[in-house]
Amino acid sequence: MIRFPSLPTRTARLAVAVVAGLLSIAAPAARAEEIGSVDTVFKLLGPNHKIVIDAFDDPDIPGVACHISRARTGGIKGGLGLAEDTADASIACRQVGPIELPKNLKKRDGESIFSERRSLIFKKLQVVRFYDEKRNTLIYMSYSDRVIEGSPKNAISTVPVMPWAKP
Repeated sequence: MIRFPSLPTRTARLAVAVVAGLLSIAAPAARAEEIGSVDTVFKLLGPNHKIVIDAFDDPDIPGVACHISRARTGGIKGGLGLAEDTADASIACRQVGPIELPKNLKKRDGESIFSERRSLIFKKLQVVRFYDEKRNTLIYMSYSDRVIEGSPKNAISTVPVMPWAKP
């Protein structure tokens, strides 16, 4: 544990947690590109509430692409980046090319491949990849978490690893 001589232990732990959270926000595993969105609620001031669809490729397994949709809060707070978005998200992943599984692929514990902040500091949307060796299938799970309390809302998508026909 890092020691801060002039700060009480509780304050030091909070400072370390905030810095760690900010560092994890700054370095997501995969980058998403926005595909499109639909407005769900008109807001007179600031952007409308909407559902956004993004796409990203698995950074460790070429040949797999995922699409994720989630709510984005509008209004003044949303426009300034201060609103907390809901934990609702949906994910669909598909094989889009030949897949070669890496030798160091995590199986049971999963591996975080995508992360996006859903509030100013404490809430994140994450996508974790698992591998079901018996069925030769990749499993992608999306969920939201917080420093204090996460949400049980989640979604999964599976990608059976299949031979890819060459054109």
